[in-house]
Amino acid sequence: MKIVMLGAPGAGKGTQAKMLSEKYGIPHISTGDIFRMNIKNNTELGKKAKGYMDAGQLVPDELVVDLVVDRIKAKDCMQGFILDGFPRTIPQAEALDYALNNQNEKIDYAINVDVPDEHIVERMSGRRACSDCGATYHVVTIPSKKEGICDVCGGTLVLREDDKPETVKKRLEVYHEQTKPLIDYYNKKENLLKVDGTQGIQVVFEEITKVLG
Repeated sequence: MKIVMLGAPGAGKGTQAKMLSEKYGIPHISTGDIFRMNIKNNTELGKKAKGYMDAGQLVPDELVVDLVVDRIKAKDCMQGFILDGFPRTIPQAEALDYALNNQNEKIDYAINVDVPDEHIVERMSGRRACSDCGATYHVVTIPSKKEGICDVCGGTLVLREDDKPETVKKRLEVYHEQTKPLIDYYNKKENLLKVDGTQGIQVVFEEITKVLG
């Protein structure tokens, strides 16, 4: 089963991807993980990606696609995979389809975890992270036992720059411009599964698995 996770930043697609990976025994692949692995192993593709990242530039589409295609050819992907954070644009989706077609394969499901913008701003601005150990909390859904203090190490909990409302709104603008068109792209291919991401994590998971079987 080959799955692509769609949804705005903070929609919870990463959480669902991890749960689906455990249930179906297929790897959860994020582009960040692929970059880190290739850079750590000093591969040719990793060296190229590091060059762009060190210069503060975005890694070009062609290189991102090469890294992803290289990863999904690995043995642990023989039964399928779950892509999280890729594709981000229509050209990336087309390149992925082209690479899969060459192996007589295709994406089985594109799962769109749908959450309205206002929910995402609220959800992400409530996140808190420990400045020492990185443990994460949420002021409403996963509060720490003592306000502002990490349960794990006693460090100070902070609102990360990435989670500030103004930053979240900017990230959502980029998502609507670049990534949201993928919903139409997969809908036309008749492999789109839309799920209401405002529901509880377990409810969302059960709705997805009901369709996947």
